[in-house]
Amino acid sequence: MDSQFIRNVAIIAHVDHGKTTLVDGLLRQSGAFRKNQAVMDRVMDSGDIERERGITILAKNTAVKYGNYKINIVDTPGHADFGGEVERILKMVNGVVLLVDAYEGTMPQTRFVLSKALALDRPVVVVVNKIDRPDARLKEVVDEVLELLIELGATDAQLDSPIIYASAREGIAGKDPDDMAADLIPLFEAVVRHIPAPAGERDKPFQMLISSLDYSDYVGSIGIGRVENGVLSQNMPAVLTNFHRPDKQVRTKITAIYVFEGLNRIPAETAAAGDIVCVSGVEGVEIGDTLCASDGVAALEFPEISEPSVEMTFLVNDSPFAGREGKFVTSRHLRARLYKEAVRDVSLRVSDGDSSESFRVVGRGEMHLSILIENMRREGYEFQVSMPRVILKEKDGKIQEPIDRMAADVPADCVGAVIEKMGARAGELVGMTPAGGRMRMEFSVPARGLFGYKSQFLTDTGGEGILSSVFDRYDDYRGDFDRRPMGSLVAFETGESSAYGLFGAQERGPLFIGPGVRVYAGMVVGLSPKGGDIAVNVCKKKQMTNMRASGSDEALRLITPVQMSLEQSLEFIGDDEYLEVTPKSVRIRKRILDAGLRAKADHRKKTLSASG
Repeated sequence: MDSQFIRNVAIIAHVDHGKTTLVDGLLRQSGAFRKNQAVMDRVMDSGDIERERGITILAKNTAVKYGNYKINIVDTPGHADFGGEVERILKMVNGVVLLVDAYEGTMPQTRFVLSKALALDRPVVVVVNKIDRPDARLKEVVDEVLELLIELGATDAQLDSPIIYASAREGIAGKDPDDMAADLIPLFEAVVRHIPAPAGERDKPFQMLISSLDYSDYVGSIGIGRVENGVLSQNMPAVLTNFHRPDKQVRTKITAIYVFEGLNRIPAETAAAGDIVCVSGVEGVEIGDTLCASDGVAALEFPEISEPSVEMTFLVNDSPFAGREGKFVTSRHLRARLYKEAVRDVSLRVSDGDSSESFRVVGRGEMHLSILIENMRREGYEFQVSMPRVILKEKDGKIQEPIDRMAADVPADCVGAVIEKMGARAGELVGMTPAGGRMRMEFSVPARGLFGYKSQFLTDTGGEGILSSVFDRYDDYRGDFDRRPMGSLVAFETGESSAYGLFGAQERGPLFIGPGVRVYAGMVVGLSPKGGDIAVNVCKKKQMTNMRASGSDEALRLITPVQMSLEQSLEFIGDDEYLEVTPKSVRIRKRILDAGLRAKADHRKKTLSASG
């Protein structure tokens, strides 16, 4: 196809603003599905975790036809922790569709993704989505978008970006909210007219920048990217190189080419400049590599990905229950899996730890790392992880820490509780805007101050609050504060929990387990609200005697235990605890299992702290 009839566009937005639903509508109205074809909602969210949580985790490619035009679309994640997915694909497209919720307006991640697009001088089509919401603020949201464009230094052409109003769920769009079309044609037209055609030239030597990776059990690694120049043909010899590593010169042969049509990858014999394609047969391909013609090796620059700011330690499981539930349990298995993930995920950094059985993993945030942990446990891996920690830097003799920009949309009567909690976590209020009966607040808060805060936020707002954050900058360390004022209830002995033992322990605080659960000494079985750890004997059984008193045989009333999810467990664990992860279980445990040794270690730590 002539590159003048190709458009490469990414759909970017804050989380839950409707990107994937909009792609559904574009696919349906472009004829990508048969009339009688049963298609599920959010068809681009193909991963199990994506469908379970209702979020997009990986950027995905598709293509639709509009008249004589082929529009390659990249659906991107909206959550800040997966911002690296957005950064790496912007080099592959020639423009972006910025989606903004008609009520929520511009949010932290909107600022982040838009700043990256403007930095690469990408044209923008603004779509105000969900205009059918009863609380929609169309005029205010448009003003917010224009203010954000000005604040981020947009060019005159970018400030004149077309604005389309839409309801992705209903499949309608229009230039005027009072004069909507019955379909998404106005959006198709805006993309075709405002997003430029790819600028590559067919006559130049072949070049293709790899912006994404996939894997197949049959053909191995699959590189995905845009053909920048020249023509690519099946079985042609090529050289794999890298702009940041000029010494990488790997001669290879492209065994297969695929182009996107709807949700399918169609085999092709050739592909020309401007099109987004997949290639297989290239061994050792990595994101950021350039595939070149063998007679014209010239690497293309790959954009720098923002540095991750949160780290965790992954370790081989050494608890008393180790090896009972997992399929892959050794350090060799763990190491191979983590380094494989680092090749695919450009936002992840993996390095060997202090011992042969530990590995340092650095990511964008708690969710970024928790998704990795969840994927690994579903694949059969068994391991344990430490508490998430932020990465500190030193500049001009001062310690600096990552600062996040946090937005909270809460009922007006919950403002005081949120400000109080943020103040205790070294957060600073930088803006507050009323919106109906609710209040939009923005805070500048240390990233470590948000660890474990989400559940507290939902409690303070009665479940009605909306919280989001994105990395803003590194700034001076804001001092120490108590991230987790509560303590843990720790099992005293190994055995099986009993109703009698739990009945006595539940007076100390909420429990995480019920009766009939196997526990070991040093395993955390509950929460101590008053602070400090308390050893409890949840395996204690009632002693049988031949004397019976009135009421002695009454049924014991147990409070329903708190079911801790993986994310909640990661939020809860402290410095002296690990999270044990297996395909069947998630357990919190003390690093030092023996109560006596743990007490000695605590005493030694307090003594050293007191001595300065």
